[in-house]
Amino acid sequence: QVQLVESGGGLVQAGGSLRLSCVASRNIFSINAMGWYRQAPGKQRELVAIFISGGNTNYRDSVKGRFTISRDDATNTVYLQMNSLKPEDTAVYYCKAIMASRPYWGQGTQVTVSS
Repeated sequence: QVQLVESGGGLVQAGGSLRLSCVASRNIFSINAMGWYRQAPGKQRELVAIFISGGNTNYRDSVKGRFTISRDDATNTVYLQMNSLKPEDTAVYYCKAIMASRPYWGQGTQVTVSS
């Protein structure tokens, strides 16, 4: 099992930046995939950015060039640097890890972008 704890959300004006952190309770070398999803009110949860096998990354098209996912294996942490934020980025952001084909989710952190 793995526990995930997110932090770093908040309220920011359009064009601003935030950095989200997700700390895993175990060494992330043993995790098959780890990254970020988000869910806006009345919408389905969607992929934002994720590390997959081999250290490769996937981003949703609408955040490419603005968001960057990174990792620090020494602290079992995955980050999401979000720049040039837009009101449509407003959502609860969740960290997700997949280990032995089982998904694990964090509790979520709210990101609100004002226009």
